[in-house]
Amino acid sequence: MGFLSKLFGKETEKMTNVKLAVIYYSMGGTNYQLSKWAEDGAKELGAEVKVLKVPELAPQSVIEGNPVWKGHLEATKEVPEVTLADLEWADAIIFSVPTRFGGMPAQMKQFLDTTGGLWFNGKLVNKVVSAMTSAQNPHGGQEATILSIYTTMYHWGAIVATPGYTDPVTFGAGGNPYGTSVTVGQDGKMIENVEAAVKHQAKRTVTIAEMVKKANQ
Repeated sequence: MGFLSKLFGKETEKMTNVKLAVIYYSMGGTNYQLSKWAEDGAKELGAEVKVLKVPELAPQSVIEGNPVWKGHLEATKEVPEVTLADLEWADAIIFSVPTRFGGMPAQMKQFLDTTGGLWFNGKLVNKVVSAMTSAQNPHGGQEATILSIYTTMYHWGAIVATPGYTDPVTFGAGGNPYGTSVTVGQDGKMIENVEAAVKHQAKRTVTIAEMVKKANQ
């Protein structure tokens, strides 16, 4: 039995009223896959889940010159873009982004910069949030990227739900206590097996969101 089961009860207990938004940015598909695993984990607990992408900002001419980038955007063209209304709707939010020079990509930062109105009106307070990332090197800024997202969340007044070391699957995925992170090789494939860690992080986020909702009823 994992630590989460000891702390919060059985992981398989169904929850029916937590709404989770999984918001991602992806060029090659890694963070889209992480988001889909998070969706699967949250749905195992009965959460209502939306997987949403942030708008692409890169020039079309640049995208056209990268077959992997272009192919991924085409493959995910039906995924809805996130709106501010989605943030209001959600009880919990999981962000998933690649690392860019030790921080979040501009696409995610631009979206977060549009949330000032919600923040000003207290609409983001007590949202339960968590974050995941990827990079081409284990020490290429993975932890710093996650923490850069959490810095914004502190200003929101959100409740940050990290995986910590609440389940042994975290160690199998590289041992990042801030959020699941994965190394991507030159072939575009994930090096660590992080599926179980992502699902655990999603379940933990949903579980804490359920506790917050009950406390506010």
